[in-house]
Amino acid sequence: MVFVGIDWAEKQHDVELISESGQRLRSLRISHGVQGLTKLQETISEFASESSQVVVGIESDHGLLVNVLVGSGYTVYPVNPKVAARYRDRQSPGGSKSDARDAEMLANLVRTDRHRHRPLAGDSDHGLEIRARARAHLRAVRVMLRMRNQLRSLLLEFYPAVLPLLAEDDIRDALAILSVAPNPLLGRGLSRSKIESTLRRHGRQRNLETRAIKIQELLRGPQLELKQPRLVSAHSDETASLVRRLLQARQEVALLEEQLGPTFRDHPDADIYLSFPGLADVLGARVLGESGDDPARYLDARSRRNYAGNSPVTRASGKKREVRRRVVRNRRLADATFCWAQSAINVSPGARQLYERLRARGKHHNEALRVVANKLVGILHACLRDRRLYDPDIAWRSQALADAA
Repeated sequence: MVFVGIDWAEKQHDVELISESGQRLRSLRISHGVQGLTKLQETISEFASESSQVVVGIESDHGLLVNVLVGSGYTVYPVNPKVAARYRDRQSPGGSKSDARDAEMLANLVRTDRHRHRPLAGDSDHGLEIRARARAHLRAVRVMLRMRNQLRSLLLEFYPAVLPLLAEDDIRDALAILSVAPNPLLGRGLSRSKIESTLRRHGRQRNLETRAIKIQELLRGPQLELKQPRLVSAHSDETASLVRRLLQARQEVALLEEQLGPTFRDHPDADIYLSFPGLADVLGARVLGESGDDPARYLDARSRRNYAGNSPVTRASGKKREVRRRVVRNRRLADATFCWAQSAINVSPGARQLYERLRARGKHHNEALRVVANKLVGILHACLRDRRLYDPDIAWRSQALADAA
């Protein structure tokens, strides 16, 4: 067996090769490119005749370098950076650090303690595509939210009349008005017919007349205003720019969502995910993509819950015992399952009862939702393991028995 530790970077990687006995075989630094990776493979082949004899430790689970390692047939262990830091402290109590020593630490980690870690999951290409599309959609949504917050801050400076429209879940009407009236003077001058035609052009089809009356009242109502025309003009131009970018961003988010939905629904596990309350195309794709679709990824439901980050962490020593929120986790999956729990308590009687019981015991909203999310992830694991759809009677049976007692 040959154990390889790789301290990766953007342009170059430090590599350490050691034997089963811990003897250093080779230390090298390679460039990030075809030549560097070819040199790595040639060096490994000097000490291992079969790719199955090679075990690699690296602080990453994705990227071109990881793809090359997996494609070469090596067993790859992605090491959490926090775990690596603890091993570094064990090897160097004095706190010394270098890239070469980090590579040596990773090689020794997979040599002595790989039984405590999980090799890189073998997710399917379909699952990886869903993850990539779901992350792209999420990034686009976050960009849109940042621009929305930026627009809100700007309107507070000189145009507060439009803020109630921007505070709504659907900001389409706010963007429609701001596209034709990016300052208070133009807003007051909008006629009811102009407002109606603008709203219609931006997609509104119902309650046009009633909505136009309400918006006109907002725009013509009393509001604080700046008295510096040049400053108003500057803010007006920035508002128009932000509105144009927000409209484009909304189109891009909608396009990414259209591309994500069919990809997710074509996955063999999609029917199981969609059978759960609170999951639809976008959120279901996020949960599936971040969880992965390798059946051997998780040893049990507890492992899946720990990865999702909603299960608590218990610290006990002597007479002291405390339960904390889990910090080391997949943050995207934790956010997705938290949103899932928020949706589930509105449509699932079982999830709602669990949430209300926790609230009655004094748990705050977010804490109760994390418990609901933890329960849902456990139910999902059982459904995927047994290849069956969600059944509320089975999922919440233990809770129903507790209520009856």
